[in-house]
Order: sequence, then structure tokens, then C-alpha cells
Amino acid sequence: MLTGMALLHSIRAGAAAVAVLMPAIAGAQVTPPPVMIPAASSFTIFFKAVPIGSEQIALTRSADGWTITSSGRMGAPIDVVARHVQVRYTDDWKPIEVTIDATVNGQTLSVQTIVTGATAQTHVVRAGQSADRTDPIPADAVLLPSPFWGPFEAVAARLKTAASGSTIQAFAGSSSYAIKVGDGAAEQIQTATRLIDARRTRVTLLTPSMPIDADIWIDETGRLLRITIPAQNIDVVREDIASVAARRVTISRPNDEAVKIPANGFSLAGTLSKPASTKDKTLPVVILVGGSGPTDRDETVFNVPVFGQLAGALADAGYAVLRYDKRGIGQSGGRAEAATLADYADDLRAAVKFMYERKDVDQRKLAILGHSEGGWVSMLVAAKDKHIAALVLVATIGVTGAELNMEQVTHALDRAKRTDAERQTTLDLQKQIQTAVLTGKGWDAIPPIYRKQADTPWFQSFLAFDPAKVMPGVRQPILVVQGMLDTQVPPPNADRLDALARARKNAPMVEVVKVPGINHLLLPATTGEFDEYSTLTGKRVSPEVTTAVAAWLQKAFAAPRP
Repeated sequence: MLTGMALLHSIRAGAAAVAVLMPAIAGAQVTPPPVMIPAASSFTIFFKAVPIGSEQIALTRSADGWTITSSGRMGAPIDVVARHVQVRYTDDWKPIEVTIDATVNGQTLSVQTIVTGATAQTHVVRAGQSADRTDPIPADAVLLPSPFWGPFEAVAARLKTAASGSTIQAFAGSSSYAIKVGDGAAEQIQTATRLIDARRTRVTLLTPSMPIDADIWIDETGRLLRITIPAQNIDVVREDIASVAARRVTISRPNDEAVKIPANGFSLAGTLSKPASTKDKTLPVVILVGGSGPTDRDETVFNVPVFGQLAGALADAGYAVLRYDKRGIGQSGGRAEAATLADYADDLRAAVKFMYERKDVDQRKLAILGHSEGGWVSMLVAAKDKHIAALVLVATIGVTGAELNMEQVTHALDRAKRTDAERQTTLDLQKQIQTAVLTGKGWDAIPPIYRKQADTPWFQSFLAFDPAKVMPGVRQPILVVQGMLDTQVPPPNADRLDALARARKNAPMVEVVKVPGINHLLLPATTGEFDEYSTLTGKRVSPEVTTAVAAWLQKAFAAPRP
């Protein structure tokens, strides 16, 4: 059932039930981490982005081999108290023993598993009832008692050298299963104290019940940094990178400058990218404005830093490019829960003021580029701030939020091949939800779960927004950029914006660029559908977009100001 929350390019995992069994990953080649190992680390466990507990994990090495110990607590829906969990391995990471003292779902649990060769002998006491069993186990299996996270330190150690495509074995309580190691990618994570060179690896856990996709991050020493299981909405994050002071550096340039933008009672954190070298004392400016949802400065979607790539291309073309984390996201302060489009416009005004007052920029050549909903935010600011010389609207909505939301729901229903009756029921409910959000009336006839999701300040401002009411006040030249495979903000929206822009009194320059073969994320695609995003290869923002924007800005900056 669709809730009407049109987050456009924002990515959210499905609400699958939490599986208690969380298997593990191992590598084809086993290389122990360095002897100098950091002290115990604390991890925060998130469910649906809400912290539900923590676990303290330590990895030690002795003459007998490796020992992983952990303890912690997780609330609903997992409900676990781990008083003491210990897993032991030989020096070359062959499994030896697991011991557990815990309470799971209110029942005491004591487990001891001893591995001898290819046999695992287990003694279990659960809620006072004891049982013994003997199971076969691969000689090099990773031991992953469920539902505890400390044992994943062994996974991290093996992933340091595991090859993509390798198949390994794990053992969880009573069963073994194959694990497929997928592609890995190097990443950098900036914390309050240092830059971590991390590696993220996609894995598929082929458990007896179902395959489970996960991402696992490790640091330079092979220690565990993070585990993400999207389908189960679970994220386990080490405290140094869970801090608001930490952020993933998905893309960077040698002369990138980290900046703090004073906003209304808090600061926005951003990155200013410049050309590698320039003879000019001042540079033309482009400020990038992200779309809806929890958008960071790089507008990272399915590990593609859309704004990071766009900023790099525009900087290479000679522009100073500012991008920033939205309020309450990444390293930016403020809170997003009650924020509306008007609040995000205030944040953009702060960014414009920040750049306008810098001595290394050309104050006469300041443009803002909004992507998706960010185009609306940019319109609001351009209509009031005469410091802005040009406006670029990329994949921006040309109708009201309520109209687009109904279009998106209709499109999703068409693809789902619902019956006419099911389709009409969904559409009727969607209209009821939107009317209730806009008027505050009619919630009694709507299931409470939908009100919880839809009755928010942001969604109300989104549904009510009408670009036709804002456009007459926008006096800047406008470039509209549209991907012809965009299914989230379809191409007719560009035509609508073009018509609105040309209808302005004494309208300044207006141009529309339609790029064939690219989707809402500005990436080359085949269908443009949301479910295709995760499968795209060669994930780079189309150069046709960046070239068109850079060339048009030169013309816009040269045009007489109204």
C-alpha cells in the first residue's frame, strides 16, 4: 500500500520483518589483522534508522590464537541482552569454541559449542531446558551465533583479502551455509579525529531460509566498521563513524575545502570545490541544492555521489561549487522532523549569503542549481534574493506536489498490474490522505498507520507547493534540464516549467535541455524505473548534463541583469 510520501530520489529500505538469524561472511584467503589491535569498540545498533541498542566488542590475540568477546543490549524488535559472548579461533582462524550467556526474547540462554575437526558439539540451556547436539562444520567456517554482532569481527578480518566471487562457509548454531562475496569498493570516512580508509564489500548470505544481501565495511587494519542489512532495516555502526561529526567521503578533489555555513541557530556543513588551478582572483559560483529526503552534500543514492560528481565536473569547467548536507543530515546541525520547503529555503539563503561574502568569488556570477525538489527550494530563494544571477532546474517538478504524488502512485499501480478494483481503492485512499494532509480534516476515515507516515510538516508543504505561483517572481535566466527516462519526475514537467518561465513579464533567457537515455539521477539507464537504480553499471552522471549546464551558465552570466 502506497502512503503518498513522494520522496522522489530519496532511497528507503522496505519494511521486511527482522530475522533473528544473522549469518556471516568469510574470505577465500585468511590473513589475520596486524598484531597491534585497537582497544574494545562500541557499536550502535539501528533499526529503521532508530537506535535500539549497543554492543561492546573486543578482539585480542594470544599465543593460543584469536578471541572475540562482546556484550550489549538490543531492544525491540530484537530484544536481546548479551552478558557475555566469546568466540575463539586458532592463529590461522580455524574455529575452536563459542560460549554465550544471554537473554533472548525474555528467555535465558546458555550455549557452548566446541569444534573438533569437522564436528561441532553444542550444549544449549534455554529457559532451564537443556539439549545437546552434534553437527558437521567446515574446518575453516566463521562462527556466528545469532543474534550477536561481535563475531562479525572474524568476518571483517577475512574480508580484508577475500576475492570478489569467492564462496565461503559459515556456521550459525546448527547449520552451515554458503556465502558469496561480491564487489568491494574503497571509501573514505572523515571522523572528528582522522580520515579512515575503509572498504565496503557487498555480500549475499545464502541462508537455509532465504538469501540476505548485506554490506560490510572494514577499516585499514581489518577491523569491523559497519554492517548494513537493507531488507531488514538493520545498521550496526562503530561509534567513531556513527557520530554526527563523521561522514563518508564518497568523492573528493585535491583542493576541496570543508566549510561551515552559519544558518538559523545552527551550522550547515559543506564542501567547496574549485578548479585545480586558475589565474582568476575570483570565480563564478554554483550552489547545488539537493532533493527530498535525508540528502547529504554528495546526494549519494545507491552509492552514486550524484552531486559529488556534478560538483567535480563544474569545478573542472571553471566554477567554484558549493554543496552542503541538509539540516539534520551528515555533519549539519538543525533538525529535519518539522522542516518544510520554506525552512530548506532559509538554509539555501544562508548558503547564498555565505558565498556572496567570500573574497574569492565573483559576486556578479552566482547561480543556484536545484535537483528534483531542490528546484522548488531554489525557486523560492531566487524569487526573493537578487544576488542570484542564474537558476538551473534539474529534474524539477512543474506541477503541484499533490498532482505529482498522484501521478507517481498511478504509475506504481500500473507497473504492479493491480486489478481495476484494487487500483481504484488505492487511488481513492491516496486522495483521502492528501486531502487530510492539506486540510487537517478527514483523518478519522484513514488508518492511523498512514497518518503517522503522511501527516508531517514537510509533506504538507510538498503537496501544497505550486510552481506556477512562485515562477512570476523569479527574474533570473532559467535553464531546465530533463532526463527523458525520468519516471519519478516525468519529461512533461520540463515543458510545464518552460511554459511558466516564458510566461513571465519581460521574461529573461529561458532554455530547456532534454537529455535522452538518462534517469532521475542523471545517470544513463535503460528503463529509468526506480527498481533499476541498483543494477546500473558505469554509474557516472551523464557528461551531457554537466556540459550543458557549464555552457549555459557562461551565457547566463554574460546576459544583462534585469
